[in-house]
Amino acid sequence: MIGQWQLRAAFAVRLSEMYGREVPAYTTLVDVSREVNEDVLRARGADAERLGSIGRVTAERHGAIRVGTPRELQQVARVFGALGMHPVGFYDLRDAAAGAVPVVSTAFRPVDGEELARNPFRVFTSLLTPADPRFFDADLRARLEAFLAARELFPPELLALADRATADRGLSADDAERFLQLAVQAFELSAEPVDRTWYRTLQKVSAVAADIGGVRSTHVNHLTPRVLDIDELYRRMTDRGIEMIDTIQGPPAWKGPDVLLRQTSFRALAEPRAMRTEDGVVVSGALRVRFGEVEARGIALTRAGRALYDELLCRVDEQAARQPAAARDDIARAVWERHLPGSEEELAAQGLAYFTYRLADDRPRDGRTPPTGVTELVRQGWVRAEPVVYEDFLPRSAAGIFQSNLSGEGTRDNDRQGAAYDADRLSGAIGREVLDPFALYEQQQNRSLAQVARALGLTDPVR
Repeated sequence: MIGQWQLRAAFAVRLSEMYGREVPAYTTLVDVSREVNEDVLRARGADAERLGSIGRVTAERHGAIRVGTPRELQQVARVFGALGMHPVGFYDLRDAAAGAVPVVSTAFRPVDGEELARNPFRVFTSLLTPADPRFFDADLRARLEAFLAARELFPPELLALADRATADRGLSADDAERFLQLAVQAFELSAEPVDRTWYRTLQKVSAVAADIGGVRSTHVNHLTPRVLDIDELYRRMTDRGIEMIDTIQGPPAWKGPDVLLRQTSFRALAEPRAMRTEDGVVVSGALRVRFGEVEARGIALTRAGRALYDELLCRVDEQAARQPAAARDDIARAVWERHLPGSEEELAAQGLAYFTYRLADDRPRDGRTPPTGVTELVRQGWVRAEPVVYEDFLPRSAAGIFQSNLSGEGTRDNDRQGAAYDADRLSGAIGREVLDPFALYEQQQNRSLAQVARALGLTDPVR
């Protein structure tokens, strides 16, 4: 049997190979990421692997896809379920960007620590929201839903193999090969001509809506390697003549610990596409829908830490509005250094970030009774704290990446009330629970504290 994690690893590699053939600049991005990681490892040594081994970081990818209906989302969940990936987190991108991005999203990924260590492949998956009247009037919504209902993204054979892999926790070698072939094909860019008039109708509303509902297939919008120094990667890509988006999304570069997620990308490329005109003639055209993203991952923040992060973003926005001539990165860096703890120890002590804990190899052996508080256990040398990697996404950053790679802002009627979407509604659409990332991180931290308590013979929980 080929186990689910092996299927996941193989799928990530094959998807990357396919995307590199279709978007050669992505291969350059991967090569530069690898170079930067090797240089950082040489310069920093073991500290470079504080948030994951170099093997994991080098192999790590996340992808992004977009679908149009709950039925399509359910099918995606079956395909990714075969790879041991579960929906985690709810992201509403509709109000996270200045332009029109009419989608809500989740991320399919492994959730177990051992599975993440084996291969942390994740796919940010967006669902179009035709029911939101801010973007789609009644007529366009009806036409769009009819168009989406008539297409088939995933062949029945692929879905049957996916269900078998989920039930059996793997596939035979022959079935695994067939599954991988079909799964990669499902996310290739289709050569089928695009209805130019219909695509442009949706494009007036949103380029994202057109990319989802203007074609009869889906495709990978970007694949994302992980890099240890995203600022250096940005410089090197620019030096190679590849046009990057204007900013690095997420927290600023600063002297304190890396937290959450920083992302950037090269700009979407104009790719040749066959277009069918109103009179049925197929002509040559071009669309900008695919790009290459790169990410640097930091420490997962607790709910309190995330609330502080969001507050700091608002402070940066306010100060940037008052100081239009100042560089936003400089403003953000100053705000971070003023309000965010500058060390892992302080993040942990203030309950702002998640850590796992283990007994220190050189812990005290003098007969003293260990303290029961985790802060004191760390301070006195009984245990070591290891940061939990942030495995998820930021809606504002994701929307910013989407927006920066679009050809126009589209339209949105802010006088209308938006359709209500939340994690429960998305869970219903998928047919399986959308997991809470904070709960997953907290469970990981609490399991480690329980192990520490048992090892030290403490009767009370470590807090």
